[in-house]
Order: sequence, then structure tokens, then C-alpha cells
Amino acid sequence: METVLTKMTSLFRSHWRAAAVVALATALSACGKDAAQQSSPQKKAGASSTAAGKEKRPEKKEEHEAGKLVLSAEAQQAAGITTAPLEERAVQEQIAVTATIGPNQDKYAHIAPRVAGKVIRVMANLGDKVKSGQSLALIDSIEVGEAQSAYAQSLSEHALAKAALDRAEKLFADQIIPQKEYLRAKADYEKAKAVLRAAQDKRQALGIGDNASSDGSASIFPLVAPFSGTVIEKAAVLGELAQPDRSLFSVADVSTVWIDANLYEKDLSKVNVGSMATITLAAYPSEMFQGKVTYISNVIDKDSRTIKARVEISNRDGRLKLGMFATASIATGGSAKAPLLPEDGIVLIQGQPTAFVLEGEGFEARPIELGDKLHGQVVIRSGIKPGETVVTHGAYALKAKMLKSQIGDTD
Repeated sequence: METVLTKMTSLFRSHWRAAAVVALATALSACGKDAAQQSSPQKKAGASSTAAGKEKRPEKKEEHEAGKLVLSAEAQQAAGITTAPLEERAVQEQIAVTATIGPNQDKYAHIAPRVAGKVIRVMANLGDKVKSGQSLALIDSIEVGEAQSAYAQSLSEHALAKAALDRAEKLFADQIIPQKEYLRAKADYEKAKAVLRAAQDKRQALGIGDNASSDGSASIFPLVAPFSGTVIEKAAVLGELAQPDRSLFSVADVSTVWIDANLYEKDLSKVNVGSMATITLAAYPSEMFQGKVTYISNVIDKDSRTIKARVEISNRDGRLKLGMFATASIATGGSAKAPLLPEDGIVLIQGQPTAFVLEGEGFEARPIELGDKLHGQVVIRSGIKPGETVVTHGAYALKAKMLKSQIGDTD
């Protein structure tokens, strides 16, 4: 009896445990479904917002690819942006060549003494304006001293011989002395005159002549400027020995300069002596200097296959410096129509000349090919057609706004 009761009790406990496990599993399953149902709307909302974000970005990307920048009228006015149709105008045909500024060779001199001597005084410095005959330095030379002494001696002997001849002529006329003595006096005078002439020629050959030093020293002579100009080179050093083969000063009259240009063979028939030329320099980008062709060489350089041409130009204000690089635009005499755009309407974007064209309500950055510069205008060879509306002023402001918008797209 106890055994049967014990078995029944054990069986009851097993059934009770199984029922509890089933009830607990059922409760947990219900909780999981409720949580899933509550979180499902949030996931759907997040997914929809992400999809909306993805839908917006392609629109921005497509606008950037169009390459247009849209600005309101107020923004254009604030940035100083003006537009106008690109017009064709008659322009004079020109040949643009590279050039270098050099001195006027007709008024350019290297100054050196004709004899060796010691530099005892230097009176001119680089950049000084000097006049014709002005002393640049004083040279002490033994050879000059000897020449000056010989000249002084011959001058004295000439004076004595002249006085003796005058006396002999008077006595011979009065028949006091024979003709023989008169002829001897005349011969002595001719000899003294020849010696004096030789001494004078020697002084001229040494470069002293009438430029002898005023301090009374026979061996000292001045080195003088041959014409008015500017000292552009100086090698004279106090106390050093000056030699005839070494220039101590270079003087140039820079009121006019020569522009040495190189012409190609294909352009030779288009350029003549007297053709007008326009010179532009990097130092003065907004200015142009006018000159004319004064010389065309008869020899072609065998290495570069170019021909030297010279343009002479006034330089009264001295702004054109020797050795500067320049561009010479030489008129050929013909004319043609070409589209012109102001320089303010052209910018460089990644090294490429670019202009902004108005298309619809937006500005498009368009690469262009440039031609000659003409009084603040630039010839447009390609990239824009005549009649298209282009930005004439304020291109730099548009460039800045375009770059800013591109940087914003990458964020």
C-alpha cells in the first residue's frame, strides 16, 4: 500500500513540473511578440528616413554634374557680376613673339683706360646719371706721365724754334745774316713743329688729349663718359690696377631701349621695317608699350631657325629694365573679325583659362582658348560662340562660389 502511494505522489510531482514549464514558455513567447510588434514601426521609420536621404543626394549630385551655378539677381549685384553677349569686332592681325629688352646699342659703351694705371679715385656709382665728358674715375699711369712730359718739352722747344725763326727772318730781311743761317732756323722750327705734333698725337692715342687732370699731376688723367646716360655696370675699385682690356664702367642711355624679338620663317613675309608693335610685360600686366620695328636681320639662326628683329621703344620713365622678358605683338597690316572678351571675364581653373556662360538661370564654367591681348580685351579662339551671354566682370567671384559649392558637395 505504501509503495503504491509513493508512486502516485512521484507521478503527480512530475506532471506539475511539466505544466509549469509549458506555462512559462507560453508567457515568454507572448512577450517576445509584443516587443517585436513595438519595435517594428521604429525600424520601418528609420528605413524610410534612410531611403529618403538616399533619394535626396542623387538630386544634388545631378545638379553638380550639370556644372551650373544659380545665383539670384541680388547675389549677382552684390558680387559685381555683369553679363553681355559675346561680340565679334574687327581686330588688326598680329604676330606674337617672345622678346628681351636690351640697351640701345648706338648709345651703349664699355669704358676702359687705354693704358695701364692705378685707380686713385672713383667718382661714379651704379645707377648714377652722368653727362657727356663727366669724370668717372682718376687713373695714375706712368706711361701717361711720360707722354705728358714729352708733350710739355716739345711745346717748349716749338716756342723757342718759332722765336728763333722770327728773329732770323727779320735779320735776313735786313741782310744782317746770310741765307744759310735763315734756312737753318727755318729747318729747326719745322723739326720742332713735327715733334710737337707727334707728342699731341701720342696724348690723343692714350685717351688723355685735353682731359688732363686739373690737379697738376702729369701722370693722372680722368676716365670720362662719352655721352649722357646711366651707369649700369661698375668694376672700378679704388687702388686696383686698371688694364685696357678690362672695362671699368658701362654707360647706357636708357631713354630708348631695343626689344630683340625672334621671328619664325613663316612670319617673315608678314613683318616689315616700320611695322608697329605692342609690347607687354609680366611686370606691368595691365599696360602696353608702343614701338616700331627698326631692323630685321638678314641671317637665320641655324639652331632655332628664327630671324632677329628689333623693336625700338621709348623709355623716358625708366620702367623698362634691361634684360626683362617681354611679348611683342607685331602688326602685319591685315585685319579680321574675332570675338573679344574683357580680361576681367577670364579666370584660371586648374590651370585652364575659363569663362562663365549664362545658360538659362545658371552659370556654366567653360574652358576656352585665348588669342592676342588688345587693350584690355582678349581674342577668344574657341570655347564660346559669338552671341552667347558671358560674364564680363565678376568672374573671380563666380569662381570662388563654384569652388565653395564643390567643397560643400564632398562633405
